[in-house]
Parts: sequence; structure tokens; C-alpha cells
Amino acid sequence: MLIAEYITVENITCLTGILLFGTWLLKTSLGRAALADSPPRRNNMPLYLPFIPLFIWFGGISLALPITRELLPDLPDWQSVLIDNILLCTGALATMAVVIFLARASFARRLKGFGLNFKTIYKDFPAAFVNLLSVWPIVMAAIIVTTFFGNLIWGQEFEMQKHQELKLITAYPQLPVRILIIITTVAVVPAFEEMLFRGLFQTMIRSFFRRTWPGARAPSHETRNGACPVRSEFPSQTGPASVRTSNGAWPSIVITSFIFAVVHYDPGHWPALFALSMCMGYAYEKSGSLFRPIFIHSLFNATSVIATLYSG
Repeated sequence: MLIAEYITVENITCLTGILLFGTWLLKTSLGRAALADSPPRRNNMPLYLPFIPLFIWFGGISLALPITRELLPDLPDWQSVLIDNILLCTGALATMAVVIFLARASFARRLKGFGLNFKTIYKDFPAAFVNLLSVWPIVMAAIIVTTFFGNLIWGQEFEMQKHQELKLITAYPQLPVRILIIITTVAVVPAFEEMLFRGLFQTMIRSFFRRTWPGARAPSHETRNGACPVRSEFPSQTGPASVRTSNGAWPSIVITSFIFAVVHYDPGHWPALFALSMCMGYAYEKSGSLFRPIFIHSLFNATSVIATLYSG
């Protein structure tokens, strides 16, 4: 009976994740060989291109929210929250359209080269579930460590704040508000953020590292300009050893994860978001599909929403 008291869904999830992550470390030489054969995504993006949709998103929302509040000052609180989320959702969808337009113009294989190939969805969803399960203990550990140091620095009153949307879904029980927040949080935002950060930023940063990494040289199955091989989109492990440390995949994942974390306004969330972003970036490079990190992001947000509604 005493053992049964400690067997919870959370404990089983973390234990399963630890086993999966440990297996991955063993199979990939602690991750060093995990992306050795990750093919580059051919593109002609300039360095500034990913910032265009980022500025459109932040600039548009920063202007739209205060203007709407000025025009509609006397609405009940829940209706104001509803309109704010309509603006957020609409802005994300509009900016997503900009990202898709830029991807079609910049990637050699258009949206398939970008990672949006609907034929891969059937295998991306289960793989995303396994990826999220593998990184779950690390995300939880990041939250525990953040809370520990927060208590150490600011005292026992320190508490990690919930995401703003999770606060709103608890504070306002009105069905239209909750439905819109769930749609925005679980579907729209994951798709938008992964297209922007993984699809554009990570690809651009990886292309930059491939061009400038000291001692990097193209393997035998690539041309000198970094083009993908004609025979196969996923080449076998035949490249020289130096390419394994200079293909730009891991540096691009780390830098993109840092950017992804810091654009979220609460510093207390940064360590956990960084760990989650590393998983999503790895999934993108490993599979070449954007649907995989989108599903990871969506599943993570859905879990947070369900836990919030259940506890509230």
C-alpha cells in the first residue's frame, strides 16, 4: 500500500521520460551523433527575413490592443478579455500567412522544403508524443530548480506565475472566453510560433553557421553551396567526421531556443521554455517536418490547459 501511494500518473510519466531520454543518450553518444545526418533545408533567406513577421506580430498587437480598449472602454471584463483574445488569434493567423508567403518564396521546395508536408502527419503526431514524454522530466526539473532558486533569493513567498492565458481561463468561466483561449493556446499559437521560430529563425541560423563555422566542409553527398543531394533527401552516414560537429544543427537549436525563451515575458518560465524549445528544435532537425514541433508544442499547451481547468 505504501508503494501504491507513490505511483501516480506524474511519477509514471517522469519515469517513462527518463528511460526514453536515457536510451536516446546511449544511442546517440550523449547526443553528439543525433543530428550528424540532419540534411540542410535549402533556402535563400537573408539574415533579416525572420524578423519581418516577428515585428509585424509584436507591432500589430501592441497597436491593436490599446486602440480597441480606447474605442470600447465600457465593456464588461470578460468581454474585454474575449476581444483581446480575438485580436491575438487574428494577429497570429495573419502573421502566419506572412510566414507561409515568405517560406514559399525562400525555400527551394516551397512549403515541403519548409517542413509543411501533410503526408507526414500520420507519423509526426505519435513521434511528437514520444518526444514530449522524453523531455518532460527535464522541463519539470527546470521548474523545480527555478522554484528552488526563487525561494532562495526572494524567500518562501516566491511562486512561479502561471501563463497569462491560464490565469484568464481560470478567472473567467464564460464559455466563449474559454473556447477561444483553448483554440488560441492549443492550435493557433503553437502553429504560429513553430513556423516563426523553428521554420524561419532556426533555418536561417543554421544556414549562417554552415557558411561560417570554422573548418566546415561539405560532405561527399552535398555540393559546395550546401545543396541537398539529388539521390535522397536524407543521406546516410557517409560524411567526414568534421561535418558531424559543423553542420550547424545544434548551434541553431540552442540559439533559437534562447530567443524563443526570452521573447516570453516571464523570466521564471525561461529555463523550462528553453528545455522544451530544445526538444522542438531537435524534432524539427531530425524529421525535417514542422508538424512534429507543432504537435509537441500543442500537446504541451493542452496538458497545461487541462491541468489548470482540473485544478481550478
